Amino acid sequence: MKALIIEDETAAARNLVAILRTVAPDVEIVATLESVAESIGWLRANPEPDLLFMDIHLADGDSFRIFDAVEITAPVIFTTAYDQYALEAFKVNSIDYLLKPLNEADVRRALTKLERLTSSERRSYGSRIRTMAAERRGSEEVFLVHIRDRIIPLHREQIAYCYTSNERVTAYGYDGAAYPLDRTLETLQSLLPEQDFFRANRQFIVARRAVKEIVVWFGSRLALHLTLETPERIIISKARVPEFKAWLRAVHPTE
Repeated sequence: MKALIIEDETAAARNLVAILRTVAPDVEIVATLESVAESIGWLRANPEPDLLFMDIHLADGDSFRIFDAVEITAPVIFTTAYDQYALEAFKVNSIDYLLKPLNEADVRRALTKLERLTSSERRSYGSRIRTMAAERRGSEEVFLVHIRDRIIPLHREQIAYCYTSNERVTAYGYDGAAYPLDRTLETLQSLLPEQDFFRANRQFIVARRAVKEIVVWFGSRLALHLTLETPERIIISKARVPEFKAWLRAVHPTE
């Protein structure tokens, strides 16, 4: 059996490889990939493996984006530190997952479950994942914000940008009001519609209508100025400038 590992944490990837060597020595690891972009490129250029281990949150975004670009029919075992929305969806759709830190017993159980799948179940596995991925993207229109003894509904059209610092994520409304969220920026990226929100860098997700102007920055990078103040300057790397311009041109085709 040939397996592909998609995991951006080096220690977690090494741990999984070590576990597989113990519980399933016949499994051949064909590659270990770290990002959405790298995974899409590899899957387009190589034969599909028999099995994929896929972390939900990668350095450049949600791994479900891979299914938007490549058709995957092989079974996938997802790994995650904790993602309540995803775990609930996995249970509903009978998709297997492993919680980090991984251990031998859980990996052995997941492999045994896959071995018991019938041919028809294996064929439907990929379609179930694609359906779940499509439902996940842009699925939430209202976020519940807990502030002391109150719960405030935050509609996504109110969000100008989301910002993370010191492992805390905050959404800011167009009026400058701050709303603490119990989601990671990676999870928010998967839940906010791509046509309206852009992951500028590791700290920021920005709303399209919040972008006021763009300044060419050092090293062919871009600096974004929004319609409201931000805790720090928003810089888009040189590598992501074409992607950002393409996203912006979707609304401003004459730009």
